[in-house]
Amino acid sequence: MNWLTEFVRPKIRTLLGRRDVPDNLWVQCPACEQMIFQRELEKALKVCPHCAHHMRAGAAERLAWTLDEGYAPIELPKAPADPLRFRDTKRYADRLREAREKTRHDDAILVAPGTIEGQKAVVAAMDFEFMGGSMGAAVGEGLLAAARLAVLQDAPLVVFTASGGARMQEGAISLMQMPRTVIATRLVKEAGLPVIIVLTDPTTGGVTASFAMLGDIQIGEPGALIGFAGARVIEQTVREKLPEGFQRAEYLHEHGILDLVVPRAELKATLARLIGLLRVRQIETAAVDATA
Repeated sequence: MNWLTEFVRPKIRTLLGRRDVPDNLWVQCPACEQMIFQRELEKALKVCPHCAHHMRAGAAERLAWTLDEGYAPIELPKAPADPLRFRDTKRYADRLREAREKTRHDDAILVAPGTIEGQKAVVAAMDFEFMGGSMGAAVGEGLLAAARLAVLQDAPLVVFTASGGARMQEGAISLMQMPRTVIATRLVKEAGLPVIIVLTDPTTGGVTASFAMLGDIQIGEPGALIGFAGARVIEQTVREKLPEGFQRAEYLHEHGILDLVVPRAELKATLARLIGLLRVRQIETAAVDATA
């Protein structure tokens, strides 16, 4: 019997207490597969320090990275929880409950008014962790609430998109959110206010086919997947091999779909600068109209 391992070590552990090592100290980059210290990754805004891969981020993180201190998300209008009483392998109501427990959000969108480096704005952020960021009635209501708040506060609307498309569990009700979100962007534009869309990984399906492409300025994050149908579906339809990097932010920027591709670390400053430029132009246009 080894008295050091059998007697001394247990006594020391009893006196000092066992210190369990957390499981989330390290994160593996999905692109280069390098291990990254969790605190280092948080400081880098979830951008890999080895390969600059932009990892997916939640809605709460988007708000924290974008808005100045002192903001608070607003309470959004409640939508019917399960209008169709839908069930596949499990009930839709159960899926909603699980998503809410996982993300601690009511649905796949958060909205908060505040400032971006001193520039007033209303920011709406979608959360892919909540049922793939799918757009149901709650997301439509949330975006409309954000648009109305922007008009009320005379502030630009900034929207971060991250979605797999429509929420199939809500059927046609989900599809109805496409024109409703288009109306939301028009409300802001008709008030003479800028709409800036930041398309993050992934932005696909009905979100891309509706409000996500209707901003005054379209910004993509590096490497973000942006499109409507999947690449395999497109290849089978057109019967051609798609170009390298098809549906990625850089490809869309090169072909005029996006105005800018901005690294995450520079995004807050870029948004503040754009808002400042657009608001100055708005004021000048209003002054010209008043004297006409």
